[in-house]
Amino acid sequence: MTDKATEIASLLAPTVSSLGVELLGVEYLPSPGGAVLRLYIDMPADAEPGEDGEPRMVGIDECEAVSREVSAQLDVEDPISGNYTLEVSSPGIDRPLFTAEQFARFQGESAKVTLRLPQDGRRRLQGRIDAVEGGAITFDIDGTAFTVSADNIDKARLVPDWVALGMAPAKDKSGRDARPGKARTNKSTKKPAADKPSRAE
Repeated sequence: MTDKATEIASLLAPTVSSLGVELLGVEYLPSPGGAVLRLYIDMPADAEPGEDGEPRMVGIDECEAVSREVSAQLDVEDPISGNYTLEVSSPGIDRPLFTAEQFARFQGESAKVTLRLPQDGRRRLQGRIDAVEGGAITFDIDGTAFTVSADNIDKARLVPDWVALGMAPAKDKSGRDARPGKARTNKSTKKPAADKPSRAE
């Protein structure tokens, strides 16, 4: 988080917590036309399960309640000069990660990260969260360990495993790897009716 976002998160966290939810983090996006202040909230890890026994999820009611209370607090505290838009959201499947503790909670999963300052010539990386020790987070990037400080992380989000979630097929109907970006070496035996010969043919 930016310094401004960290300041606002510290200010608002007790208010959000008093409503029975957890403030995961804050995004502060300034712009000439008016800033956007985005709050991500979730049920605490130790929250009681719902009536069906499943973990409770943040819904519209929680977002609206937090929005009302936080708006009133921001009007009094006035930490943002100028116009801004307040957005309160649940984390979603590709949840953002703001602290080392949150990275530790999802150790073993993949994350996409943008660094504040370049490290080893890169500002963006994607890899499996391999270890978290204090404020140091180690990612496995194609078999290579890459350790960054939590303080140097500007933005981070989990990368959902769509196949494991049942939202994407592991293989297509012909048995080929159907993941995005994977090369398909087998040529189809069917050609479109209007198929034009390529220069290589």
